[in-house]
Amino acid sequence: MKKLLIANRGEIAVRIIRSAKTLGISTVQVCSEADADSLCARMADEVVIIGTPPAQQSYLDQAAVLKAARDTGADAIHPGYGFLSENADFAQAAADSGLIWVGPAASIIRTMGNKVAARAQAAKAGVPTLAGSDGPLDVDADPLARAEEIGFPLMIKASAGGGGRGIRLVEEAGDFLSALDVTRAEARAGFGDDTVYLERFVRQARHVEVQILADGERAVHLGDRDCSMQRRSQKVLEEAPAPHLPDHVRQTIAETSVALAEQCGYSSAGTVEFLYDPQREEAAFIEMNTRLQVEHPVTEEITGIDIVAQQLMIASGEPLSMVQSDVALTGHAFEVRINAEDPSNGFFPSPGEISALKWPAGETIRVDTGVEEGDMVAPFYDSMVAKLIVSGADRDEALSRLSQALEETEIGGITTTLDMHRLLASHQALSEAAHHTKFIENSGLLNELEKA
Repeated sequence: MKKLLIANRGEIAVRIIRSAKTLGISTVQVCSEADADSLCARMADEVVIIGTPPAQQSYLDQAAVLKAARDTGADAIHPGYGFLSENADFAQAAADSGLIWVGPAASIIRTMGNKVAARAQAAKAGVPTLAGSDGPLDVDADPLARAEEIGFPLMIKASAGGGGRGIRLVEEAGDFLSALDVTRAEARAGFGDDTVYLERFVRQARHVEVQILADGERAVHLGDRDCSMQRRSQKVLEEAPAPHLPDHVRQTIAETSVALAEQCGYSSAGTVEFLYDPQREEAAFIEMNTRLQVEHPVTEEITGIDIVAQQLMIASGEPLSMVQSDVALTGHAFEVRINAEDPSNGFFPSPGEISALKWPAGETIRVDTGVEEGDMVAPFYDSMVAKLIVSGADRDEALSRLSQALEETEIGGITTTLDMHRLLASHQALSEAAHHTKFIENSGLLNELEKA
């Protein structure tokens, strides 16, 4: 691999450029017209403007991205996360064009992108799964009876869904059929596929996940993370390792994640996500993400492993550079996603110019960002301004340092989620790891922000 095209933008593009440079790989940054003077464009060796600001006319334009690769002589594409990163057709098109795809094969992306097929693969590898329909729900064979066998409450999930979409909670049998119709209609409109399946619902569940690296034959895990602090099924705060997991649960999810990766011939970085039930002390498979995760830095901080560099080396054809015993977990790390949004107003986007920007400093503090003071947060894309990552010798120290780092952070000109994160970092539920995926909605935290 000599020249890498980055089919993304913002902080993840900056992150990839930095790792590529450490490996002596030159970079090509594709940009929309809105990002022509962005930080990632300023850092890359070459820049290609591929379209107008709307993502459909730029970052999601597969033909334009592939043309940029041909025109610049790039021999590889890194898709980052979001946009085309889990698009199996694009991964195949890149491979068919003779380009190195930094990620797993298109066939694996396609399988794992189908929640029913992924669940079947997970079960085959011995990964624990939740009680459910064990395949697509047959809507013509008394679906209510099948739902009653599983028991209420339960979740109706679109097989092709993702990112918190295509999911509906049903509390009682009387609401099931109407909820099924609505979910299938949403899935048909949003994903072009109305296939759904059922899963038992876990109240006050935690979201835990295992980071894996694999080279197509062999896999290792890099420990686990907790991503339970969410709003509307979107992660806002992550940490590694996951706190208060029983040893048997931690071992099971790690070992079965490796087994799943090796079973399907996975190559690159990937994440196996689980729903953890603290009452039953059980974890069950949710899905496998076939790309780099937003929250990968917390794993890098406790392992010392550059996950992006590993992706690039594996994609170049190098075998996995480590065995499981080489992976040592040290300390604890937190990450908060600072977005240009107003939490007190339904997380309404707050694009605009960043008039002032001050990040905390220190060896235990890391900031992954795609902006500098004076840059614009465009209204066309994800509203993330930066990820603030803080580590410590243990969880208490890391959390204390996170609170201090948030107090020292200043962002002017736009409304951000900083105040929300300051409240979260000092909240007793987080310090006791008593939070869950619905904590923000159910805790009254947003009411505190509105009063402030």
